[in-house]
Amino acid sequence: MHIDHIGIAVKDLEAATEIYQKILNRPCDKREIVESEKVETAFFNTGQSKVELLGATTPDSVIAKYIDKKGEGMHHVAFEVEDIYAELDRLRAAGFTVLNEQPKNGADNKLVAFVHPKDNNGVLVELCQEKQE
Repeated sequence: MHIDHIGIAVKDLEAATEIYQKILNRPCDKREIVESEKVETAFFNTGQSKVELLGATTPDSVIAKYIDKKGEGMHHVAFEVEDIYAELDRLRAAGFTVLNEQPKNGADNKLVAFVHPKDNNGVLVELCQEKQE
């Protein structure tokens, strides 16, 4: 298991992308809309891990609601796992609150599932696994 990416919620994806291009001294590697989550993402590779900027595509998206409640900033830490189904079962058995019964399609060709921040010192944890073709 390693950190796959850090997710950062932003109000203005265009402006945030420009800022992170300057901070990281590199262009954005990939942009993608995830219709099911009503979010547009911008990824920056930083070695083994990535920075993912998350911008809402509609006012009722999870990211828009998050920003309204908590403001812009770190939204989640994503850990890449080899078997997301086994990890979800392991975490449930250990008493963690898993927010997804089954993994769902996420950005960057991944299956994703989330663990509630109340069980993780206030940090939303995402588990992700590369989709198998």
